[in-house]
Amino acid sequence: MTRNRSQSCVKTGPSKLKRLLSTAIHHSRVWRAAAAFALLAGLVSTAWAQPKETLIWLLRDLPPTMILEGPKKGQGIIDQMLPQLIAGMPQYQHTLMRVNRARALQMLHEESLTCDPSLLKTKEREQWISFSVPAFRAVSNGLVARQEDRSVLEPFLIEGEVDLAALLKSGRNKVGVVAERSYGEVVDTLLRQAPEGALTPHYGNDALGSLLHMQRLGRLQVVLGYWPEIRYQASQKLITDDQLEFYPVKGTGKYLSGHIGCSNTPQGRQAISEINQLLRNLSREHLDSLYADWLDPARRTDYLKETRAFFEQQAQQ
Repeated sequence: MTRNRSQSCVKTGPSKLKRLLSTAIHHSRVWRAAAAFALLAGLVSTAWAQPKETLIWLLRDLPPTMILEGPKKGQGIIDQMLPQLIAGMPQYQHTLMRVNRARALQMLHEESLTCDPSLLKTKEREQWISFSVPAFRAVSNGLVARQEDRSVLEPFLIEGEVDLAALLKSGRNKVGVVAERSYGEVVDTLLRQAPEGALTPHYGNDALGSLLHMQRLGRLQVVLGYWPEIRYQASQKLITDDQLEFYPVKGTGKYLSGHIGCSNTPQGRQAISEINQLLRNLSREHLDSLYADWLDPARRTDYLKETRAFFEQQAQQ
């Protein structure tokens, strides 16, 4: 009996062993598949869990491009454009930060991913700021004086435009300016060459409003700025259009381009590449009309016509 059981075991052993091996292999495969799936799930989970890179947007009260206070809050061209850009860039964690001009330029020098949605492009700034394609068009700057002070500018008028170089060189009247602001290549060059004491720079979030207040009090006769912004800020100080006279600066042209500028780092240049794609696909008609609404009727028609032609030409490049 014992021998028979032994023979029976000898006969059936290999079959059982084969089944055990098969089961072990099967479980091993299942385990490896499960392990691979867990690893893959972990990688996917980790990828989804990765924090988004923070993009800081630098804002300031700059009507009619940005309006951060007052009854017209949020109705500037940048106020309406920026949410569209943010919606088109979900790969970033967007942070809005209100700063003055000097602080904004300081932050653009830093390594953080920082962008300013309303900058003039200059050769100097291109050394440390990465610029977008033109984002909007603006009326060029000029000089504003009270009606009773128009005579101070008359000796420097050439066909209705002010010879700013001659005015600054004369030293007769100080010109109020917003510190650290660019007024375009032509005017920036003249301001850098201005004799000592020819300018009255003002810092702060409400620099232009403060300069207009000084002008109203008779402490300053001439202020440099953009007419739509001057009109808006003057209205906040209860100064009406007919109390002021605006003169373009000779050699500046009627309009200039506003750009978005980001820190000139690999991350900043990548952001500008993405911003450019979005800008080229924006609907211009509504955005341009937001700026045009701040102009007097005669200039409004001309602005819309020239701006439309400008961006149509840009689209072909």
